[in-house]
Amino acid sequence: MSAPTKPGAAARQPERPKRGVGPWIAGIVLVTLTVWSATGVKIDLASIWRNWGNASGTIVKLFQPDYSFFPQTVGPIVQTLLMAIIATAVGSAISLPLAFLASRVTNPSRALLAIVRFLNNVVRAVPDLLYAAIFVAVIGTGALSGIFALVLFNIGIVVKLVSEAIDGLDQGPQEAALAAGATWFAADRAAMLPAVAPSYAAQVLYTFEVNIRASTVIGLVGAGGLGVLIDNVRTFYHYHYLSLIILEILVLVLVVETISSTLRRRLTR
Repeated sequence: MSAPTKPGAAARQPERPKRGVGPWIAGIVLVTLTVWSATGVKIDLASIWRNWGNASGTIVKLFQPDYSFFPQTVGPIVQTLLMAIIATAVGSAISLPLAFLASRVTNPSRALLAIVRFLNNVVRAVPDLLYAAIFVAVIGTGALSGIFALVLFNIGIVVKLVSEAIDGLDQGPQEAALAAGATWFAADRAAMLPAVAPSYAAQVLYTFEVNIRASTVIGLVGAGGLGVLIDNVRTFYHYHYLSLIILEILVLVLVVETISSTLRRRLTR
């Protein structure tokens, strides 16, 4: 039991924490870096006001979509969806074994583990738009270049996320299988694959969402999908048509994201 408080003894107030100069220094450094960066890239805020006349006209056109252009967008929309489906299927199939090789829990070879992780870091370091530009230069314009770009982009994402999910799994079933005489491959397949399957499926759905967005961008360099149509419309300043395409992309992304999020929540319960 604690000692009784003496009558008349004043309760001691807790000391207020002392505020050092650290937050102020961090704030000053952040502001300095921001101003220095803005000066380095030569940001001219006055140009916004000078060009406001042209911008206001463009914005008005963007809020007036021309729905008569819809039939010409159906083909590119379908191509965008097909590109995302193919890239997701191929990239996810390749990524699953690579994810097991990139996890320290399922790959006993430290040398192979380091090689796989290094190569995956290289794959993830290259943006999808740059992949698309490279494949367009090698293969030519069209959906095939976009699919190859999205496949590599997906491999970098799925391998990273799934291998980290494997690292966090309970290793008890795997150790029991190894103790019973199973090989590493058999132990990983029997003990670790069923455990990581829900996380893997959730990441596949997530990459499909990303592919829908990415396939509309990589088309700007000629890699198929809606991006090619966007580039053509933008070149001739047909902002009424561009407004319709943006609206279609918004609806498509929201529908796919809603379905994907619902499925991922059910898978990870």
